[in-house]
Amino acid sequence: MTAGTILIAALSYAQLMLALAACMAGWRTLRGPRAQDRVLGLDTLYVTTMLLFVVTGMRIGTPFFFEAAMVIGVLAFAATVALAKFLLRGEVIE
Repeated sequence: MTAGTILIAALSYAQLMLALAACMAGWRTLRGPRAQDRVLGLDTLYVTTMLLFVVTGMRIGTPFFFEAAMVIGVLAFAATVALAKFLLRGEVIE
């Protein structure tokens, strides 16, 4: 076994597990009994999607997926802060 085949196998396994984690986070986002559970599910979905883009970029070898992952990371941070502020105060913009 060469290093290339081991890397491809590891990246394929990582993609599969991240896709499964994204499905579970989506399920928690839709079915969460409380708003806090839904926010945590959405935050987890952001992170797993960002990591899935990074792993896909490594597997394909194109920088587009890394740029998309950075955009997702910035938007996820802003959305998480806004949702946390909404849950604490009931309003986002004062």
